[in-house]
Amino acid sequence: MAAEAPPIQRRKARRNAAAVSGKVTLQQVAAAAGVSSATVSRILNGTAIVSDDKRAAVFEAIEQLGYVPNPVARGLAGGRTLSIGVVTQAIDSPFYSGALRGIEDTLSAAGYSPLFVSGQWNATHEARCIETLRSRRVDGIIVLTGRLSNAALAATARELPVVVTGRKLKASGLFALDFDNFEGARLATHHLLALGHRRIAFISGDLKHLDGSERLRGYRSALAAAGVRLEPVMELPGDFTEASGLAAVERLIDSREPFTALFAANDQMAFGAALALHRRRMRVPDDVSLVGFDDLAGSVYSVPPLTTVHHPVYELGQLAAESMLQLLAGEKPALELPPPRLVVRETTRQLRT
Repeated sequence: MAAEAPPIQRRKARRNAAAVSGKVTLQQVAAAAGVSSATVSRILNGTAIVSDDKRAAVFEAIEQLGYVPNPVARGLAGGRTLSIGVVTQAIDSPFYSGALRGIEDTLSAAGYSPLFVSGQWNATHEARCIETLRSRRVDGIIVLTGRLSNAALAATARELPVVVTGRKLKASGLFALDFDNFEGARLATHHLLALGHRRIAFISGDLKHLDGSERLRGYRSALAAAGVRLEPVMELPGDFTEASGLAAVERLIDSREPFTALFAANDQMAFGAALALHRRRMRVPDDVSLVGFDDLAGSVYSVPPLTTVHHPVYELGQLAAESMLQLLAGEKPALELPPPRLVVRETTRQLRT
């Protein structure tokens, strides 16, 4: 009597048989993965509580067989549309695009489709986006920062699960993911101080946003700890765009206020600041040291490569999506972003005395 084939070989044989039989069904995926059809359905709906190995076997079978779920049928069966609304602020933003990719990759792997809408940093517009997504019967909503009030977000979470980033907020049906912007800004400013700089200008982001106000607070805290007097003239307003960074540095140079270093509250403003310095024939880092924040993909390719604070934006999107899937499964998310870290490249140097 022939020995029974190992489980892995049996699963491979079932997958090969399914692959040649035409249109792949959920039952064929279940057979290939060695689980029940109900388990496959629950895993795809995000409601299954199964081992990591069993979940991996199901997704491996889906990939190998080329199974394409029917979202309409699954939605009718599970009372869900298998779609997640995502309110971003600017879809063309180099920062938010990374988060959107993280969300899309994670949701797609779980059988969900994201619906992206842009709030454009306007609370009224964001509220309309929420209503539009609710009319599409999404299963949950992810909000990337934004200007909607905490009360409005909490009210939405009473109707369907909500994940929000860039907030410190607790409410039923809602999970908030925040990044330590204060510590990131403190690290950036401390780096410049350690290089001997004392005349350090700061280009702030929109202070109505928590990330903007926290980065300003981190800058001030580092200066105070080093015994450096805070000077309002060295704090330059910006709005997180390249144009605002350029304009801020032009105003600073025109004021004839001496400075040896610049800390921009995000990389986009740092890129604008670098252009302003270049136009005024000031060299980075020989004349002015420059630090950004976010570690955008383009920061390593700027000339010279930008020293910046790493903000794991792709991982932010992944964790936001994973948190949503946990909420949908009736679980309580407990995910956290890693702490900020300084990435030293070529735009900072020891102050020449």
